[in-house]
Amino acid sequence: MRLTDFTPREEAFWQEFIALQGQTFRTARGLDFTFRVQGGELFFDRKEKSITKATVLMSYRRALDVQAAEGCVSGPKKLGTFGASYLYPVFLRMGICTANPMQI
Repeated sequence: MRLTDFTPREEAFWQEFIALQGQTFRTARGLDFTFRVQGGELFFDRKEKSITKATVLMSYRRALDVQAAEGCVSGPKKLGTFGASYLYPVFLRMGICTANPMQI
């Protein structure tokens, strides 16, 4: 599957993801942020560079893989993508992955 081929489940995830724009999230370091979606790009109020929909979907796939293999996603570095520190708390709220209970 190419990175640009999205399954119906991934498209449903994307719609749920964009429904969260404007809500306040907190990074692992305790920084509050919001995001907005414009076209296929994500803009965070704390970051100058945008994140593409393809990067979000790649992070989503990685989160699902790590969650299945390890039982949790212990932090944003496990996503291994640009902008992971902002995507990780959104994924946690969505229930895509869970944090390591020892770190909470």
